[in-house]
Amino acid sequence: MTPPDGTTGSGRKVRGGQEEGEEPVMVELSRMVKTLMKESTWWERRGLDWSILAAAFLCLPVAFLLLRSAHVLVFTCGLLLMGVAHAAISVKGNHLASHGALSESPAWTEVWAVFFIEVCGAFSAQAGVHAHIKSHHAHTNIIGLGDSSTWKVPRLPRLVYLFVAPLALPLLTPLVAVAHLRGRPPLLAARTLLMILLGLHAHYWLLLHLSGFRTPLSAALCMLACRAMFSVPFIHVNIFQHIGLPMFSQDRRPKRHILMTHGVMNLPRNFLLDWTFGHSLISCHLEHHLFPHLSDNMCLKVKPVVSHYLSTKNLPYQEDGYISRLKLFFHKYQELMVEAPPITELVGVQ
Repeated sequence: MTPPDGTTGSGRKVRGGQEEGEEPVMVELSRMVKTLMKESTWWERRGLDWSILAAAFLCLPVAFLLLRSAHVLVFTCGLLLMGVAHAAISVKGNHLASHGALSESPAWTEVWAVFFIEVCGAFSAQAGVHAHIKSHHAHTNIIGLGDSSTWKVPRLPRLVYLFVAPLALPLLTPLVAVAHLRGRPPLLAARTLLMILLGLHAHYWLLLHLSGFRTPLSAALCMLACRAMFSVPFIHVNIFQHIGLPMFSQDRRPKRHILMTHGVMNLPRNFLLDWTFGHSLISCHLEHHLFPHLSDNMCLKVKPVVSHYLSTKNLPYQEDGYISRLKLFFHKYQELMVEAPPITELVGVQ
């Protein structure tokens, strides 16, 4: 188990809550980022990410039509295209919407959160935003609050957990969402349930009537395959970037810049995952945790500024490869996942 005193499993000590000067560090870095924001065009701030989401939606009709084909290669292309489009919409769109990065209008921010999280992602917008913003971001790597512990299933063998269990996410996500409706205001619960059912039924109906699937079972299986296509890397990304890094107990909580620079890791750029998950979940995850309101493209733009600034302050800028992290979790599964702190709070998307 990770010690609660801010050390890693290897015993490496991390500077704790006595670190001085957080305000000057964050104020100075924030000023630099705000300057970049002011110098950036709307296209850089939001337009490019909206264009990626729009392209994903435009791919869907093509994918539905390709799935009509009896030719195996054409059908497979349709399946892959729909899986990629759905991942971009339900992960990238979901994540940006949860942070209000798609619009400056509070009203539209809520609309996009309901659309991307509930209709497209089959989850509760209120529960997702609360778990992600108020738990994971507010308490990153604080044991029991924001430590990504929702993805730890210690009873599962490592091969099952890393490569098989994630495929059940499309089935588990709406069930967890429904469980979170208990105790919610009736109108909010009804809206959430209606939006989730609307998204699932629309996907299923289009497969039956536009793609021409002959049986309900075949349409449901295709729907499941598309939605599960990126579940394995999704789980990997969620755990790779936080678990195995220094963790802290609440009573020894360090200041924010120490917490983020020690408890967040970037993965290298990956063409497919950059487009489907977004830079803020892959190569700019630290930038995202420091400035969660930024869009994916803006996280990429401020990345050189953040990395250079942290180096001048002798703060870590942690990066590691996807395969390297996979090998680490495979060989240290017992230490990192089984002997980890207990699950006490849903974390949601990272």
